[in-house]
Amino acid sequence: MKKILLAFDGTHFSEGAFEFARRMNEQSPVLLTGVFLPQIDYANLWSYAGGTGGNLFIPLLEDEDAQLVQKNIARFESLCQKNAIDYKVHKNFSDFALPGLKKETRYADLLIIGSESFYQNLGVNQLNESVKDALHASECPVLVVPEKFQFPKSNILTYNGSDDSVYAIKQFTYLFPELCRNTTLLVYAKEENDNELPDEVYIEELAARHFPNLSLMKLPVNPKQYFNTWVSDRKGSILISGAFSRSVFSQMFKKSFVTDVIRDHKLPVFIAHR
Repeated sequence: MKKILLAFDGTHFSEGAFEFARRMNEQSPVLLTGVFLPQIDYANLWSYAGGTGGNLFIPLLEDEDAQLVQKNIARFESLCQKNAIDYKVHKNFSDFALPGLKKETRYADLLIIGSESFYQNLGVNQLNESVKDALHASECPVLVVPEKFQFPKSNILTYNGSDDSVYAIKQFTYLFPELCRNTTLLVYAKEENDNELPDEVYIEELAARHFPNLSLMKLPVNPKQYFNTWVSDRKGSILISGAFSRSVFSQMFKKSFVTDVIRDHKLPVFIAHR
């Protein structure tokens, strides 16, 4: 049984994030932990969590927001009971220590967040710092899910020869063995004009052991410019990607073609880093 964290802005309930968790439970039972955080602090979740000294607490909510949080908690509990999902809830949302959530990712298999709720929180239409910080600071893989999506019938493994991209592929196989039976495309995505896959024999030997319906290809377009367009035609897919090291994370992620997929809510994105 996997332990899954499902993080919500307390005033916004991500139907897409819950639906993905529900489908995971159908395939193999999970323990689903719902964490509900106030909007004002959700946007700064990981920057608070990375702070130093003492416990940091969420300020008390306005009465109206507190009622919305309670309503969403009740909905979460009702849906879990209806779908026979083993669950737990962080109910002390008014004084929950944010560093504790980061620590909890250390002892979880997966963190699921709804991509669009981040944008609702901040009222912007770009990949904001909270998403990037969440992807970096989490100590377990992160699944970013749009509100409307098709549960994956195919997998897109992004590969650029880096150890991070290989690590993400391996983490995906451990967490989603059922999805590994889907049609899978390993895409060599790199901006340089290099048509050869780095260590092609090695990556094919590894991937083929886990993905019986595997194909390899060099992306025929510049990923930075055209990947979002290319992937928009891959309905019913999940994108698997590695992240970057801490020292270059912010700079590199701004340039990553994966940000366009998350920003435009195209399809679920699985990201893992060490």
